[in-house]
Amino acid sequence: MIPSHIALVDHTGKIKLSELNIVAAALQKQVIRDFSPLWKVVATVDAFEKSKDIPVGYWPVIIRNHVADAAGYHLDKQGQPFALVEYAGDWPITVSHEILEMLVDPFGNRLVPGNCLKQWTEKHPDKKEYSRVSYLVEVCDPCEDDDYSYKCNGVPVSDFITPQYFDPEGTSGGRYSFTGAIMQPRTLLKNGYLTWYIPGSHEMWQAYTGPRGGFTFEKDTDPEVTGCLRERSDRCSNRFRGGHSDYAPHRIFRPKLSKKEKGSEDKAKSLEKYILSMTKK
Repeated sequence: MIPSHIALVDHTGKIKLSELNIVAAALQKQVIRDFSPLWKVVATVDAFEKSKDIPVGYWPVIIRNHVADAAGYHLDKQGQPFALVEYAGDWPITVSHEILEMLVDPFGNRLVPGNCLKQWTEKHPDKKEYSRVSYLVEVCDPCEDDDYSYKCNGVPVSDFITPQYFDPEGTSGGRYSFTGAIMQPRTLLKNGYLTWYIPGSHEMWQAYTGPRGGFTFEKDTDPEVTGCLRERSDRCSNRFRGGHSDYAPHRIFRPKLSKKEKGSEDKAKSLEKYILSMTKK
């Protein structure tokens, strides 16, 4: 199995290399201990002080102060993956999110067939003929809310779905996300979302759940079908959720902050203090 190599680099000037190394070590442990046995991928995760220090063949994950609509996954001019992450809140969770999705689907086009959502065909009866659709494999989106994160070496990291998530039916011994927060196939936790494509067409749909539960469905109406499928998914998600304050994904857009979310910068500073305390030991 050929390993992938991930490079973390800070462009904010707010994260010391020693701090970034601690986060990289936590993410390395997550990949080796938790992720690799389930998704059969192998990777290294290393921190670098400057982008020019990143060796050839590494996939960069770049942390910036502001990324606006550019947050998330991209392909460079050579068709190689990289990710942009905004420095806010528990930023290591977002970095974990991007790394895990990059490892499972480095080129942004991986689809898996599965039964369509019952809630979707109930709301859109004209789609009942589609009993099966093609789901985009984005392993952190259904459980991406920070409330479902867990810790490696004391650093918060993202929960993620397992391959069983796309099973036709649930079983008593089934495991649908690493933490067990998802208890049935193709279900979404609060602020989670799922993307699929209609077979034989360019039609893309997304399902969202807000903090109060319930499903909202959005059809991609953008005539611009360029880039990989994951980039298209991110554009659609950004258009829809960017105008809905109920949805608060931490990797796609920055909506107007609620009272609870206004403390995101304080959370980032608190996490920074924790990581600094680790470097002094």
